[in-house]
Amino acid sequence: MQWHIQFSCVKAHVGILGNETADMLAKEAVTSTDTPECYDKLPISVVKSELEVSSVKKWQAEWDQSKKGQITKQYFPDIAARLNMKLI
Repeated sequence: MQWHIQFSCVKAHVGILGNETADMLAKEAVTSTDTPECYDKLPISVVKSELEVSSVKKWQAEWDQSKKGQITKQYFPDIAARLNMKLI
């Protein structure tokens, strides 16, 4: 069996059987709790990004609670902003 796939622009999902079917299946997949996940791996970039975000949040919480570095905190109260600064 040989497949023939054709892509085209469609203004609306009205009256085109393929689009109507795709719409129906997409809505069913989103609303169904019985649909199993069909993947088990994440790209390393996603893992790194999530680790960075959680690390900065944890660091900020510790920074806020610390009694040390009060003068430095006046200049750099936000860890994320400090990490995004470009040094000359």
